[in-house]
Amino acid sequence: MTQDSSSIQNVVDRVEVEAVNSKAKRSLYTSRKKIFPKRASGSFRLFKWWVMAVTLAIYYVTPWLRWDRGEFAPNQAVLVDLDVGRFYFFFITIWPQELYYIAGLLIMAGVGLFLVTSTVGRAWCGYTCPQTVWVDLYLWIERWIEGDRNARIKLDNGAWSGEKLFKRIAKHVIWLFVGLITGGAWVFYFADAPTLAVDLVTGKASSIAYSTIGVMTAITYVFAGFMREQVCTYMCPWPRIQGAMLDDRSLVVTYNDWRGEPRSRHQKNTDIAAQSGDCIDCNQCVVVCPMGIDIRDGQQMECITCALCIDACNGVMEKIGRPINLISYATLNDYKANVKGDTITTTWRSFIHGRTVIYSAIMVIAALLLVYVLAIRSLVDVSVLHNRNPVYTLLSDGSIRNGYVVKVLNKKFNIQQFSVSVSGITGLKMRIAGAKTDIQTELVLEVPANGLETVQLYISAKTSALNAEQNSFQFIVEDRDTSEKVIYDAVFYQAKK
Repeated sequence: MTQDSSSIQNVVDRVEVEAVNSKAKRSLYTSRKKIFPKRASGSFRLFKWWVMAVTLAIYYVTPWLRWDRGEFAPNQAVLVDLDVGRFYFFFITIWPQELYYIAGLLIMAGVGLFLVTSTVGRAWCGYTCPQTVWVDLYLWIERWIEGDRNARIKLDNGAWSGEKLFKRIAKHVIWLFVGLITGGAWVFYFADAPTLAVDLVTGKASSIAYSTIGVMTAITYVFAGFMREQVCTYMCPWPRIQGAMLDDRSLVVTYNDWRGEPRSRHQKNTDIAAQSGDCIDCNQCVVVCPMGIDIRDGQQMECITCALCIDACNGVMEKIGRPINLISYATLNDYKANVKGDTITTTWRSFIHGRTVIYSAIMVIAALLLVYVLAIRSLVDVSVLHNRNPVYTLLSDGSIRNGYVVKVLNKKFNIQQFSVSVSGITGLKMRIAGAKTDIQTELVLEVPANGLETVQLYISAKTSALNAEQNSFQFIVEDRDTSEKVIYDAVFYQAKK
């Protein structure tokens, strides 16, 4: 090897070693940089206040709403009763076997999220997502105690003092209290709220209730108090999915650089102002952003479309005498038209296109199906299980007997009487297990309100009435008050002929 080639190889080796060392020193994890969002004011901020107030009121108040269902049913308007397997929602009761209602609602919610994103971007994330709502609440508490952005930054960077210690303790105590009532409200959805509240205070509630409140308190406190934008950026999958939902006709928060660039801080200098754009690089759109991004850098995964940057920028534009909406809700088609100097043609009709029509149609169809199924569903359910051991029994008089477990479910909120009879095979006889005599015509069952009654029945038939190894017949269950009938098809077995 020549001296030149040896020198070149040494340089290459040294570069490779430095690259490896540099890579080894590079951290795979970046610590969170604290964000101190400034208080914003404007129409979007006001709208967010209203949304936060309404959503929090719904969450905290709903378990305390009452709904009279009668003597034998809970009177809590919204209740997930895990003990008896019921979901009560005002006048609707959903049983475990009717979980398709929940599936339908989830389908509608998912498709609705697609529809909203396709039209107005991540409006769900910016206004109604629980993470956003509770972060807004925690930020409001933080500003109330520690002050606005500059005061919080100064407090955070300053040395520990009595004032700083007092403000930090006060803030975290209130945060924990909010987390506590959040977890408390959650468990109230699964038990009678007034009763459970008394049990929680007196120490009589179950360990599951206390542990659930503890977990929910910790989640609210950590997510809304410390992780904040990290939950949206790293934990939530929706920012990565939303790109597939957007197109040229979707409204998103947009910095109109065709109007704002080049930026200048010298608006008082008329010569410079004439050659620059409307953006004076005041950075107000950045300091109000709860995600800590600069919307002027273009569309970013972290943007939750809260539109606070629009409020901040509009306030600045009004002060310097420039037109508002330098940052605005706009579609990509609007942006392209502005760049070309064309007339903007986006109207509400622009959002009626293939994708939104399909999403809307799916939601409407799912809603209509749910309403239809709910309207025609029977308030009586019948289940019949054939005994498998033995499948049939040959009696001394030459007849064949089969055993069945009959279950009658009463979905009404009062005690009901049901008659049970059989038909379909000539000469069928029915007897309750353990009884010595046959039932002459029908069996009368009294089923508790919103409950289930089970009975073991023996059905017998003459071999002359049976024409196959498996013979079809019916159990007929009739509500004696309303004459509503449920016919259950069953099979009667005999030996092979």
